[in-house]
Amino acid sequence: MRRLLSLLLVVMLIMGALAGCSQKSQETADKSTQQENANTQQVADEKTYQRNETVYFGGGLWSPPSNWNPLTPWNAVTGTVGLIYETLFNYDPLKNEFIPWLAEKGEWTSDSTYQITLRDGLTWQDGKPLTSEDVKFTFEIAKQYSEIYYSPMWQWLQSIETPDNKTVIFKFSTVNYHEWAYNLYQIPIIPKHIWADKSKDDMLNGANEKAIGSGPYLFDTYSNDRMVYKRNDNWWGIKAMNMTPAPKRIVYLIVPSNNVALGMLMKGELDLSNFFLPGIKTLKANYGITTFYDNPPYMIPDNTVFMFINTTKSPLNNVELRRAMAYAINPKVIAEKVYENQVEPANPLGFVPAKAWEEYYDKNVVNKYGYTYDPEKAKSILDAAGFKLGSDGVRTTPDGKKFKLEISVPYGWTDWMEAAKIVADQLKAVGIDAEAKFPDYSKYYEDLTKGTFDLSFNNFGSQVTSTPWTLYNWLFNKVQENGPQNNGNFGRFDVPGLQDLIAKFNQTKLGSPEAKQAAAQLEEIFLKNMPAIPLWYNGLWFQASNAAWENWPTEHDPYAYPVTWGGRWQTGGTMMLMKIKPKASQ
Repeated sequence: MRRLLSLLLVVMLIMGALAGCSQKSQETADKSTQQENANTQQVADEKTYQRNETVYFGGGLWSPPSNWNPLTPWNAVTGTVGLIYETLFNYDPLKNEFIPWLAEKGEWTSDSTYQITLRDGLTWQDGKPLTSEDVKFTFEIAKQYSEIYYSPMWQWLQSIETPDNKTVIFKFSTVNYHEWAYNLYQIPIIPKHIWADKSKDDMLNGANEKAIGSGPYLFDTYSNDRMVYKRNDNWWGIKAMNMTPAPKRIVYLIVPSNNVALGMLMKGELDLSNFFLPGIKTLKANYGITTFYDNPPYMIPDNTVFMFINTTKSPLNNVELRRAMAYAINPKVIAEKVYENQVEPANPLGFVPAKAWEEYYDKNVVNKYGYTYDPEKAKSILDAAGFKLGSDGVRTTPDGKKFKLEISVPYGWTDWMEAAKIVADQLKAVGIDAEAKFPDYSKYYEDLTKGTFDLSFNNFGSQVTSTPWTLYNWLFNKVQENGPQNNGNFGRFDVPGLQDLIAKFNQTKLGSPEAKQAAAQLEEIFLKNMPAIPLWYNGLWFQASNAAWENWPTEHDPYAYPVTWGGRWQTGGTMMLMKIKPKASQ
């Protein structure tokens, strides 16, 4: 009976919540029970594989598989990069270590020259050798076609030389050290012998079905609700790195909502979930579910949810109003009430607590310009700035006008929706009239990128990386005079010299005193102007069943970052596949 009551409690919690993996639009998350049951039946009707050879994952596939193009990774099926196509290095966010992958080593041979030495015995999945010419081709194709996402690199990359089959020499006119480090584990290497004859349209818009890369898994098959990968038993890494992936197949499922994911996880039909699931404590106690941490927050902090402020709108263009809002908001309430302490409140800079970022966190700057939850301080700032409190408890602008602020989050993202309601109430408590609004995702994104919102939650570019340059490049992305603001800085904040300072930070060596000084200057600008308010750390949602597979990464054995989201496999997902084991009883 106790077990049944626990199950009912968890189900009731789940029914009111969205799979809060905010890495991706969850427009399918509001499916009806009938649709969910139909999906479950479709899963059951699909071909089954031996359970001790197959892992079932969910949390990174949101529509029927249709694209495996590594040159458009934002559209590609999760696993395209990492499982099929590989990068020069992998990266471990837990240890802040670059893991040699296709590259045996990489080093700066001068201040403006970086040399890659490839491993011996690299091969493509069709058996042809992978050489320095493939690496050169991968980078130079972006010089030929400016539409390729990493083509801006050629504004500072001067030339590439390949003196032999294993050596690639990159020469730079200007060295963007931080951006280069990030790209070492972001750009998938593609086979020249297959891609050199493709048309421009096929390269940029082709689906690339039956993709051939160099990775540990092959394109196997797919259907409307799944992508199936098959182990590449001729993978070069088996000999070169003495690693063999344990699962013969990876079946990545579309799971339309949390209650489907929950049921599958509890029945052992889903081995790993990268969804947000409430009721984790109960799940762990009654179903032996593994999370990275034994106790709250259970999840690794992966990215930061910011509330962007439209600095082009009055009265939000008033910096004192923005500063007051920072003091008025208490993210701890969100962490407790919405997330059951699976997340933690963000620090004033929004820095994810990761080794790569901690060394740039300037405590002196934060102590001088930072903030804490203090509604009385918020009120005093508003009073001093002339935002007068009326008899109705609502403040007016310094020139006596009433105003109301809308907090926009996508409909269906129920965790964010509840958080927005809490923030609205906290702003009202200091006299700021605010209301949570829930447009559908397309409207939310249109308002966000066109700058027609007031306040809006977003975390699309705040995930942990090898450098906080990525965070500031997103937060302070150059304002587009004509056209949408697609790549961050949604509030269109700018001050003289800001872009030069971001470039200066980029051009300092990682971890150097000059890099820390530039970062501190950016932190000061952020805290003085508050173009966005850090709220909480979104978790790397990770729940694993031990029914069929075990030895998942945890705080006790943190051998890998347990992520399977699109574009993130090379930061831990592939390493996890090398160490999980089929349960002995299988």
